Amino acid sequence: MSDPFRIDATRALVTGANTGIGQAIALGLARAGAHVLAAGRSSCADTVGLIEAAGGSAEAVTLELSDPAAAAATLASLGDLDILINNAGIIRRDDSVDYAEADWDDVMDVNLKAVFLMSQAFAKQAMARGTPGRIVNIASLLSFQGGIRVPAYTASKHGIVGLTKIFANEWAAKKINVNAVAPGYIATNNTAALRADPKRTAELLSRIPAGDFGDPADIAGAVTFLCAPASSYVTGAVLNVDGGWLAR
Repeated sequence: MSDPFRIDATRALVTGANTGIGQAIALGLARAGAHVLAAGRSSCADTVGLIEAAGGSAEAVTLELSDPAAAAATLASLGDLDILINNAGIIRRDDSVDYAEADWDDVMDVNLKAVFLMSQAFAKQAMARGTPGRIVNIASLLSFQGGIRVPAYTASKHGIVGLTKIFANEWAAKKINVNAVAPGYIATNNTAALRADPKRTAELLSRIPAGDFGDPADIAGAVTFLCAPASSYVTGAVLNVDGGWLAR
């Protein structure tokens, strides 16, 4: 009997795979049997090295998501892909009343427009081949909440959930499953400043039922499940991996 949690003989592209959550996702997919294309604007050589040291298969891809059309063209040139993980994202902070149009455009290009065009290019290839595919988008707690001082990020992450649902509606009949994972507060470089502030850490942990920050591997596990045969009837879903934050 085959293991429904294995994804052997698949090719998976992970954006933003050089560090943090993206790196953990790349490692998780490789451990489950995928050949991983670790993509980023900066070098993903460390991620490839970690995967190969663990006995997995990977290669690095340079991908500049600030030019969404070029990024989608790069994806189209990579050959057959079975899995696309839209993980990469940026954030710019300022009061909404002062927020610069250039910052809005930069965030939207990377966090939303690139996801749309990358997913579109992936789906066109899968449909042309007539083969199944999996897309997992990385959402956020701010897909459901407003936050403060991050209007573009909040709007983009709300948009990610909307794209996930419309893609799922349109592509399910083509055997392309599209889902999202919404991380909570995860112990990465992005939360290092928060975790270094005892007062802020205490405030956050008091709001998290699990009582601790998550690990990047927690996100990798959820993503791997959504790429595996075990989740073949799951599409259009948003899986919150937040220690209970949104349930509070």
